[in-house]
Amino acid sequence: MRKACLVAAAAVLVTATVDAEEGGSGHYFPGSMASFVDGVPAEPTFIARLNVVNYSGSFDGDVAVPIAGQAALGVDVDSTAVGLTLLWAPELDLGERWSFATAATVPFIDLEVSADVAAPQDPMDRTVRRTDSVSGLGDIMILPVMLNYNASAELNYNFRIGLYAPTGDYQQGALANEGKNFWSVEPTVAMMYLNPKTGREFSAFLGSTFNEQNSATEYKSGTQLHFEATAAQHFPLAGGLASAGLTGFWYHQVTGDSGDGATFGDFKARSTGIGPVLSYASKVSGKDLIAEFKWLHEFDVERRPEGDTLFLKVVLKI
Repeated sequence: MRKACLVAAAAVLVTATVDAEEGGSGHYFPGSMASFVDGVPAEPTFIARLNVVNYSGSFDGDVAVPIAGQAALGVDVDSTAVGLTLLWAPELDLGERWSFATAATVPFIDLEVSADVAAPQDPMDRTVRRTDSVSGLGDIMILPVMLNYNASAELNYNFRIGLYAPTGDYQQGALANEGKNFWSVEPTVAMMYLNPKTGREFSAFLGSTFNEQNSATEYKSGTQLHFEATAAQHFPLAGGLASAGLTGFWYHQVTGDSGDGATFGDFKARSTGIGPVLSYASKVSGKDLIAEFKWLHEFDVERRPEGDTLFLKVVLKI
């Protein structure tokens, strides 16, 4: 049990939906971290992780949303993102209870956004239905610092700093973009409790995302606060270790949007989601392999798309 939890420690999940908080979503993807799979390794290791995220959601038809410099109504979003996370925990002497790791996630995004937007050069200010689709490299996430503290055999605390780089393509006026066109910084603290005797797990993550201004639209998205948690029961199954539980998130934008392009006001957003989570850990060709699947349904949503997210994470210790 304890070894499986340590092996599971890959860093982060790829994030991708629309265009920044000015489009109702940002670099942070709600529910992307929540369980033992998202921990920081307590021992030297190298880990590869495949992340697959599918999201489908829509805005209230009466809510105008600022997307890439234009106002949009009736926005529908469908996206699939596949990301590769590589994590390295070197041999460093930080004391008996401390460990260090660094990681990066490279995402590839397939995104389709439909919305009612102003018809070009129409004196009657009428709208037309438009759909944009893109596929390609998204914004890369780098975690230069990941620290873990082993309080006991059951309890771990960790801290990490994430940097989102504007590596994805961005075009002003497009409904769908692979990138956000700005940097974000995301410090996160976490607590993970997993009892190897009873198999009970409780994990909690608290983070905040700070955004730079989008230079193309002069729009700066406000700071977001997010909390994620998982409660699960682990048990032996078919020669491996399985788990089933409940996971959820709470997201709230704590400062308003700003900049010359923020003509809609502070546009503060919030969302809550909950759903089941399943995992299975075993050995394949002598390598430790862990897979996790979860489904999150959103509710109590304001100024963000409301929908459903499917996550799949596959972790391999190399």
